[in-house]
Amino acid sequence: MTTEFILELEKAIHFNKPGRSAQMLMSRFGRSTAEPGQARLASVLILLFLKNHETHFVLTKRTSTHPEDKHSGQISFPGGSKDPSDEDLQTTAIRETFEEIGVNADKIKIIGQLSDLYIPVSNFQVHPFVGYTSNIGGYKLQPNEVEEILEIPISMLLEDEYIKSKDIAIHNGMVLKDVPYFDFFGYTVWGATAMILSEFREVVKIIQAK
Repeated sequence: MTTEFILELEKAIHFNKPGRSAQMLMSRFGRSTAEPGQARLASVLILLFLKNHETHFVLTKRTSTHPEDKHSGQISFPGGSKDPSDEDLQTTAIRETFEEIGVNADKIKIIGQLSDLYIPVSNFQVHPFVGYTSNIGGYKLQPNEVEEILEIPISMLLEDEYIKSKDIAIHNGMVLKDVPYFDFFGYTVWGATAMILSEFREVVKIIQAK
C-alpha cells in the first residue's frame, strides 16, 4: 500500500465515485434502497492496511448470541449507529472501529466517503468511510459484538471468481433466492456489506485502469 495508491484512491473516491449503480451490482433483484423519513444514522469503515506486502481490508463476523439482532452471524465492516456525542458520522466510524476491534483512533487516517446505503431490515442509513492505518497492531475484540476478524486482500476483491450467488436463509426463516455474494475464504459476504464493497471494488478498478 504505497503513498501513491492512497493518493489515487482518495482522488478516485472524491471525483469518480460510481454510486448506487455499483452498489446494485451485488444486490438481489427487487431490493429497496429508498430511505424513509425516520431512518437511523450509522457509519462503517473500510479499514486498509498492509500485510505481506499487499493491501488488505478488515471485515468482522458478528456474534450469533443475540436472537433479536437481524444481522447476527453475518460478515460486516466495523461500525455502528451514530451516538449523540459523536461530532459527525466520520467520528462514529472511527469510534465504533475502536470499540469493536480495538484499533486506536490516532492510527486511522480517513481518505474518503462512499455512497450511503439504506438497510430496510434494520432501518439504518449507513455511511461508509474508507481509511487506512500504517500500524494496525493487535486486535481487541468486543466479544458481545464481534466473534472473528477477517483480513481480506484487495486482490481477492477484484477477482471475478469470488463473486457467486446462492439461496440464503435469513433471520425470520425466509429464504432469499439467487443472492449475489463474495466468497472470501469460505465466508459468505452479502447484503449491504457486499453492496458497499461493490462500489469500493469499482473505485479500485478505476485506479487500475489508468
